[in-house]
Amino acid sequence: MAATTRQRSAQDRPISPLKVASASFVGTAIEWYDYFIYGMAAGIVFGPLFFPAFSSTAGTLAAFATFSIGFLARPLGGVVMGHFGDKIGRKSMLVTSLLLMGIATAGVGLLPTYETIGVWAPILLVTLRFVQGIGVGGEWGGAVLMAVEHAPPEKRSFYGSFPQMGVPGGLLLANVVFLTTSGLFPGDAFTDWGWRIPFLLSALLVAVGLIIRVSVSESPEFTEVKDKGTEERLPLVVVLREHPRQVLLAAGAFLGNNTIGYIFMAYLLSYGTKTLELSRATMLTTTLIGAAAWLLAIPWASRLADRHGRERVLLLGSVGLAAWMFVLFPLVDTANMGLIIVGMLGTAFFLGVTYGPMASLFSDLFAARVRYSGASLGYQIGSILGGGIAPTLATALYATTSTSTPVTAYLVVVALISLGCLALIARDQRAATT
Repeated sequence: MAATTRQRSAQDRPISPLKVASASFVGTAIEWYDYFIYGMAAGIVFGPLFFPAFSSTAGTLAAFATFSIGFLARPLGGVVMGHFGDKIGRKSMLVTSLLLMGIATAGVGLLPTYETIGVWAPILLVTLRFVQGIGVGGEWGGAVLMAVEHAPPEKRSFYGSFPQMGVPGGLLLANVVFLTTSGLFPGDAFTDWGWRIPFLLSALLVAVGLIIRVSVSESPEFTEVKDKGTEERLPLVVVLREHPRQVLLAAGAFLGNNTIGYIFMAYLLSYGTKTLELSRATMLTTTLIGAAAWLLAIPWASRLADRHGRERVLLLGSVGLAAWMFVLFPLVDTANMGLIIVGMLGTAFFLGVTYGPMASLFSDLFAARVRYSGASLGYQIGSILGGGIAPTLATALYATTSTSTPVTAYLVVVALISLGCLALIARDQRAATT
């Protein structure tokens, strides 16, 4: 039986883990492209198109509230797909999540506005955003586990960083498409219908992603669980009963990175164009430059994590992220493009350092038989408490005080919370190995 298991695992293992990791990157980048274009549209056009009766600030708040709905759906996606990912396999859930995301995103691109169908427009917008949240909620756990579980033990952080690179990769793609579209269709043309093009383009990207994902073999670690018949009937129940501390610490460890990431990706676009009255092209360009730096920092930090210790790299990165938050908004508030780029580059670098190695960290917190459920739950709880409320809360803080200082304080606090959770995880893992 043991020989058969090893033989099946060897047959299921691809020639190179790099193929699996690369497929995880491509599919994840496409899913996050879908997710981010919604955030960009929420910051730029959704307010007047779907909430025209509101003031400019109230409309932006309402648009960002629909943005937050996706985060409420993400744990549901993580739980449902985590359940089936731990029972029938990682690969099938990745295909499912990509299909859900693509259908919902294309649906937003075809959606009539309030002027055409009245209150049904925001209702349908919220519904499609909820479906997006379910799709992306199941995406992260599966993509990360496929990459990490195919990887050699000494390179789990590096290969696990490929789906992590999908986040800035998707952001880069979303910014390029939005920047190009807004340039080709300036002014009212973009507001009237040009904004739909990035959403409709998703259908083509999803088709490419599906072809790539179908060609990848199942995770060898899940195959071993299946061969031994050790799947759990209710993986989530096992996680909540046996690993509640790991779930909460994982959520807290991700809180700072996710909060600051969505300020970087979504809120600053709205803040720069509406509060500082900078051009849309300026803010999209600075975000684009920052996303490129973020993309490069992730694999670099993950290689360091494999060589010098994952927890050490994450702790140092978290210290840097908390410190940099003191200067981000002062730099942005100058309205000087060069200084804004400096602020974005520093933020992006520390986001990459604190995000890349997190994939393998979360994977190793849970046994393979419940890993999809456990890692997804921790990650998605962190995303609700982090990015799920960050743009809305930041908008409200500025509207109340007319200064960015409370937003800075908010970002520093969440970064320090994550630093504390990472320190506790590091202590627990040291205790487990002694």
